[in-house]
Amino acid sequence: MKKIKAAIIGTGGISHLHTKGYLERPDVELAALCDLDREKALRYAEKYGVDPSHVYTDYNEMLAAEKLDCVSVCTWNAAHAPATIAALNAGCHVLCEKPMAMNSAEARAMQEAADRNHRVLQIGFVRRFGADAGVAREMIDAGTVGEIYYGKATYLRRHGFPGGWFGDKAYSGGGPLIDLGVHVIDLSRYLMGNPRPVSVYGATFHKLGNRPEVRQAADVWSSTTKESRFEFTVEDLATAMIRFDNGAILSVECSFDLNIEKGSGDITLFGTKAGLQVSPEIALFTNQNGYMANVSLANKVTFDEAAFNREVSHFVDCGIACDAGKPFECRSPGTDGIVIMQILESIYKSGETGHEVVIGE
Repeated sequence: MKKIKAAIIGTGGISHLHTKGYLERPDVELAALCDLDREKALRYAEKYGVDPSHVYTDYNEMLAAEKLDCVSVCTWNAAHAPATIAALNAGCHVLCEKPMAMNSAEARAMQEAADRNHRVLQIGFVRRFGADAGVAREMIDAGTVGEIYYGKATYLRRHGFPGGWFGDKAYSGGGPLIDLGVHVIDLSRYLMGNPRPVSVYGATFHKLGNRPEVRQAADVWSSTTKESRFEFTVEDLATAMIRFDNGAILSVECSFDLNIEKGSGDITLFGTKAGLQVSPEIALFTNQNGYMANVSLANKVTFDEAAFNREVSHFVDCGIACDAGKPFECRSPGTDGIVIMQILESIYKSGETGHEVVIGE
């Protein structure tokens, strides 16, 4: 059986989850790697059994030398668009990590490259593939929640700046809004039926900064990127209210640093029949026989790391269908990524101006 040849561009932390997803598939071979840090990429190749002769520091060189079917782009955000467009132009299907790009103009250029080359462009909205999202969709589709008209989504860290390029706007495009908020905004909109955003009112704060003097427990996650050239130039807190064309509203809060009791990642959607808590675990708030009732599942359902395997496998299946000329429906297409970029950049613009931003104007 001829194996599908996959490659990774950018061998940072998130790429390991992409690689494990590929290696779960017996029909996929991890054929090549690319990273600016060659020594790091060589260690990665040794870990996953990639021949070091297929390790590159220039993705253009890799794309020209290798016959690849699909590529995961796991670089810092500023390289998402050029790396993705190069891979699409080389005939590869691309799974690009979130956020899709630095702005909506880049995102549209990426989708245009996918359309022009008849390739799959999937965005790494992994929360769509979580067990919690699956159960939530079942309940919503069954009519259990009714019409969803309001949502609250938070992704708050008390002291959780990842380090390195994540805090340098030239490389990341922004702070917790573009890094964390993108997850909860996308999942909320996805579960609400992907309504079109029409306006946002947002605010960003630069009050606490990186706070390297604040001590943490040894097991707290931090970035493996330690280069001193990166500066902390992003917001430490962002908040927004997003209005959709169907009248629904989504309220959002996200932070790297905030003086709260503890971090949280919560999504609750409010409908005419029930409130649906999606995160941290599935629960319903409804009425039963005239009484208010809170309903939890006998088996706790949360976001699970196996979602990354499902995400990668779905991407591979979409590529196979595309190559065979068969119909397919990508669960997290580039077109949705463009909409999310429009929301994010509008929130940042609103934060700068202090005024509501109408999307599309």
